[in-house]
Amino acid sequence: MKKISFFVAFLCLASVSMAQLKTSVAACPPFEVDILDGKVNGFKANTIAGMIKNKWPCFSSVTTDSAKCGEGVFYKDKGISFFTSRDYVEITEGFKGKLSIPLLGAARGSLFKTLGNPKMKDATWDAYQTNYGCLVLHFNKANKVRLIQFSTNGTETLQLCEQAK
Repeated sequence: MKKISFFVAFLCLASVSMAQLKTSVAACPPFEVDILDGKVNGFKANTIAGMIKNKWPCFSSVTTDSAKCGEGVFYKDKGISFFTSRDYVEITEGFKGKLSIPLLGAARGSLFKTLGNPKMKDATWDAYQTNYGCLVLHFNKANKVRLIQFSTNGTETLQLCEQAK
């Protein structure tokens, strides 16, 4: 009887030891963006890439290509990107997180009470000077906000990446 018990126990251990290890996807805390303070979960747009990757380890890609946009950490599936070499954050439609002011999809004419007058304007975007730097809102053909960019740089020194369309 002892031999049978040991044999069964051995089979159980052998079957467990043959199981494959499975990697788990790194969990990320939710993104909370304070538009008026220019921060994502307390991080300003000029935060270094290493700190961002440590805070949110579920990034979809990272780049250090200085020929294009420089260093950046991207969360494409969450609708947010950090352009760390250029000190700005970009939020796209489909953003999975919380905005302190619900700007995505807001009508262009409805923003004066919240943001005041833009410092610079174009047919498809408005740039606002803020206490932390600047906020740029891009509009679709229906004049609704489709893209948010904010930076610790002012409107005079801001350098946006060409891929931001």
